[in-house]
Amino acid sequence: MFALPESTVARGILEYFVIVIDRNTKGKGIEIVMAKIEVEGKGVIEADASTRLVNALETNGVDILHRCGGYARCTTCRVEFVSGEPDKMTQAEKDKLIERELFGKARLACQITCDHDMSVRVLMTVANSGLPDPGGAPETQITPEPVWVTK
Repeated sequence: MFALPESTVARGILEYFVIVIDRNTKGKGIEIVMAKIEVEGKGVIEADASTRLVNALETNGVDILHRCGGYARCTTCRVEFVSGEPDKMTQAEKDKLIERELFGKARLACQITCDHDMSVRVLMTVANSGLPDPGGAPETQITPEPVWVTK
């Protein structure tokens, strides 16, 4: 048995990664557990726990808008959860959804990490928008700096 030190870095690692030690390798083998994300009309994709949902979707060929570049400012990356909706959200997401009267109806893929299995429906796409591209590329980590709240 091993323990990570009590530090902000260690807690951050545990929050973003699910690590399974393979007992058959006596702790020498480490596997990053991937979340399964079922996307309506696309099938199942996989992503590691630190990946933003918007990036996981786009990397796997799912057509999704993100006009503000993933800063919770525009709501074009909205998704509807069929199952597996996270209980937490960023304050930025909550504020924007309330402002746009979307709270309880949609979530912002740019503010969600793929830390568990889920099933989603993408609500806004490049194909049905008439726009030339999805928008600026979102950062790897959630932006702005997340302040987590319950929904």
